[in-house]
Amino acid sequence: MSKIFIDTNMFIYALDQADLKKQALARSLLKSLQESRLGVVSTQVFQEFFVVATSKLKVNTQLAKKMIAYLANYEIFTVDLPTIKQAIDILSADQISFWDALIVSSAKASGCQLIWTEDLNHHQLIKGVRIENPFLAQ
Repeated sequence: MSKIFIDTNMFIYALDQADLKKQALARSLLKSLQESRLGVVSTQVFQEFFVVATSKLKVNTQLAKKMIAYLANYEIFTVDLPTIKQAIDILSADQISFWDALIVSSAKASGCQLIWTEDLNHHQLIKGVRIENPFLAQ
C-alpha cells in the first residue's frame, strides 16, 4: 500500500460531533493510517486545521495547539516554493481552487498516489494522484 495524503476535512470530522457516524469513520481511518505509518499531512493542513477548529468548531486555541501535536504523528510535508508553483500550474490545467491545487501538489511532491478528501471529485485523477472521498467509499 502506498502513502495517503490526508486533507484537513478528515481531521475536522474526527473532531466534529455534528455527525457521529462520520466522526467514528474518520477516527478509525486516521488511526489505521497512523498505525501503518502511511499517512502524510502538509503544513497547509496544520494551518487549515487550526483555523477551522477554532473558528467553526469553537475549540480553545490552546487545545487546538495541543491537537496539532497529534497531526505530527504523521509524515509531515513542508510546503515550499516549487510546490506552490506546481499548484499554480495544476489550478490552471484542472480548474480547481488554489488551496485544492496545493493539496494535490503537496501529495504528489511527498510521493502519495492517493488523497483522502471531500473537497475534490471522487475518483478524479490529477497529475497521477487519485482523489478518494473515504466517506463515499464505505
